[in-house]
Amino acid sequence: MQPERIADYRCETGEGPLWHPMEKRLYWADIPAGRIFRYDPATGHHEQCYEGDIVGGFTIQTDGCLLLFMDRGAVKIWRDGALTTVLEDIPEERATRFNDVIADPAGRVFCGTMSTPDRPGRLYRLDTNGDYIQVVDNVGISNGLGFTLDRRQMYYTDSTAGKIYRFDYDEKTGDIANRQVFARVPPQEGIPDGMTVDALGHVWSARWDGSCLVRYTPGGVEERRILFPAKKVSSLTFGGRDYTDIYVTTAGGDNKPEEGEGAGALFRLNLGIRGVGEYYSRIGL
Repeated sequence: MQPERIADYRCETGEGPLWHPMEKRLYWADIPAGRIFRYDPATGHHEQCYEGDIVGGFTIQTDGCLLLFMDRGAVKIWRDGALTTVLEDIPEERATRFNDVIADPAGRVFCGTMSTPDRPGRLYRLDTNGDYIQVVDNVGISNGLGFTLDRRQMYYTDSTAGKIYRFDYDEKTGDIANRQVFARVPPQEGIPDGMTVDALGHVWSARWDGSCLVRYTPGGVEERRILFPAKKVSSLTFGGRDYTDIYVTTAGGDNKPEEGEGAGALFRLNLGIRGVGEYYSRIGL
């Protein structure tokens, strides 16, 4: 099946697609432009719904609002167009921004930051009471995250290293340990970016500068590859009524001649493969 182009806002870095099950709409962002968009498949309508400070990633809270992870380590709740601050900043992250994030089964959020010229990036865990702790250091580009179906392991992507890792994960405490390499991506095949896990436990990884999605078996073996008309395939998520719609973001919309005619657009495809919904965050609730 050829990917269907749903919307094209010529995103410089289209990222973070997330299905909102309460609204039955898809949200995604253009990180450097500080824009968030949403799409309603029931009507075909899509729109920009936020413009402001940079948003590197977001989760959906149990009350339906969005929890935005921004630059300088700021975390804010976005509700009906208004922002409420959870964290003003993280002092160690004032020179950078958050990148990919994910809520865990207990409502905590694992949230990574970009590296700076002075030091590598980091992965933090934001607990439901608003406290945060650094859980991984020395990260090139903190990126895609996911959980195994039994909730006993967590996937984590370091784009610069070209690796997807798998950690042991304790749902009760949020602790992660015993890092192992799940998949290695050769440099000539692009850079592993955003990811998700489907209902069979297979791992889907977007390939920045690789023009594709790659699906891995739970054992880390490539099972299929789907090509897109854009070099920078950045992330994906499952959504729709039965979670068989795959929504895919791309980047490079500010330079389509070099990045591909689909660069910066949002795509959808349906292969009859079912996904699972992402967990809700419960920060401050």
